[in-house]
Amino acid sequence: MPAPIYAHQSSIGQIFSDKYVFSIPGYQRPYAWTTEQASELFDDLVAELGGEGKEKPIKELGPYFLGSTVLIKDQERPEADVVDGQQRLTTLVLLLSAIRATLDGKDASDITALLYEKGNVIKDTEDRFRLTLRSRDAEFFRKYVQKEDGIAELAKLDGKLPDSQNNLKLNAALYLKMLQPLSREKRIRLAQFLTTRCYLVAVETADLDSAFRIFSVLNSRGLNLSATDILKSEAIGALDEKDRDDYTDKWETIEEELGREGFLELMSQIRTVYRKAKPYGTLLKEFKEHVSGKLSAKALMDEVIAPMAEAYEILRKEKYVSTQGAEAVNETLSWLNRLEFVDWLPPALAFAVRHKNDANAMGAFFADLERLAYGLLVRKAGINERIERFSKLTAAVEGNENLEKDDSPLQLSPVEQFEVYAGLAGAFYDSFAARARALVLLRLDALLSSGGATYKYPIITVEHVLPQNPKADSEWANWIPEERQRLARVHQIGNLALLTRRKNSAASNYDFERKKKVYFSGKGGVSPFSLTTQVLNKSIWDSDVIDGRQAELLGLFERHWRLYKRKGVLEALLSQKA
Repeated sequence: MPAPIYAHQSSIGQIFSDKYVFSIPGYQRPYAWTTEQASELFDDLVAELGGEGKEKPIKELGPYFLGSTVLIKDQERPEADVVDGQQRLTTLVLLLSAIRATLDGKDASDITALLYEKGNVIKDTEDRFRLTLRSRDAEFFRKYVQKEDGIAELAKLDGKLPDSQNNLKLNAALYLKMLQPLSREKRIRLAQFLTTRCYLVAVETADLDSAFRIFSVLNSRGLNLSATDILKSEAIGALDEKDRDDYTDKWETIEEELGREGFLELMSQIRTVYRKAKPYGTLLKEFKEHVSGKLSAKALMDEVIAPMAEAYEILRKEKYVSTQGAEAVNETLSWLNRLEFVDWLPPALAFAVRHKNDANAMGAFFADLERLAYGLLVRKAGINERIERFSKLTAAVEGNENLEKDDSPLQLSPVEQFEVYAGLAGAFYDSFAARARALVLLRLDALLSSGGATYKYPIITVEHVLPQNPKADSEWANWIPEERQRLARVHQIGNLALLTRRKNSAASNYDFERKKKVYFSGKGGVSPFSLTTQVLNKSIWDSDVIDGRQAELLGLFERHWRLYKRKGVLEALLSQKA
């Protein structure tokens, strides 16, 4: 029979008193509130308090509700494990500490009593803190937040900190800054209002399962926790107590290494690996249904999350290591990671988990995966087509199918090869959005430079060499007199170059030599792009030059993405449609 549930409305002064000794269990997520949430809380409290000259006595101010907290707690004892509400509790302690730092004497010591009960030599007792964070952050929190004079040092800390501790640092600096313009009296009133007129509802039960049920109900109704936090609480909560610390440490190590956003993406991609279809429900619902609901908590971590996280880090950070072929794999991964869509990740994860120790297999797979992903981009495949194709590929990887066969979902069919070629060979500039055309041309530039080029520029744009609308008496019109011939070539890849600056419409109609000198050239009269260097090396820009360049550049794509000759692919297309 579930343990009884108790709910009490308590002021913050009662919350941070001898009635409670809060601990954040190790399986909880780290402190995650950013300056956005911290500033919102501060602004709300100050607004409720009233502006200067409008002060009512604190006792006449209306009560202000700060939400709820879910606790595992025996009614006869003060010790309480916080299942839900740790972000708010931690931030309230941080705010009280910041107010204390702006006061002195008895005012400051009265706030200290809310943060921890000082030890007594005569009674042989040690300091007892009202709130203890997870073991990774507990000592940091005591030193820099709960202890006197710590918060000023916290705001000045240099060096890289874990995300949770960095959030504490940034929020501490924010509160000290927001308190500065307030008068001493206003700061004291804020502390009084917070402790006597602000309330939390503490929902308490001695039973772990009951606490998690309450937690899940509250969070399914919109409280601000991510799906991964709830999944973690449920998974770790399902373990035997002797295993919780170990698996909490494993979970949080992965989360810290990937960052919260990276970890969330990983969990979403794991869901897709198992779902093998377009998601129709929330991450939380579908992850439970297709992944965690079919595995034990240990298997979820040991057989799914940990190996997938290792593969994810290799793929997203381009960190494949091998005695041979690693450089080629990582270069291919860099081009996959430049894509705006990440639908390629599920099959990539599934493959890397199984074959990361086979460098030859990794090289071949990811070269073909780049071909497929960019083929879908050039063909303008919609999201549903991409998800369906990559889902089929994930199933093929898990089924250990021969991925080199012509009918494998990894390979481009003859029809698809033709469609890719046609997309590249036509009015390329006019057919694609700015980011897509710049990305495809960067890939082409890398092929032209035979590797080794880097493209870490804040701005990369695509420019026509032959202008779109040359003046009738310009050299451009003299080189290609017929407008029809100019229009047939102006948007082709053979007439395009890359720039590391924003396009300048005024410069687009310069004569060729001036355009090369002031527009296409970079520092020292050169360009970082091989495509643009080709332009700088030409003295004229007529139909023969554009056509020759078009053939050369398309040839690079034909060989790299194995598109073969257009005629042969066109014949295949016609035969399939016949």
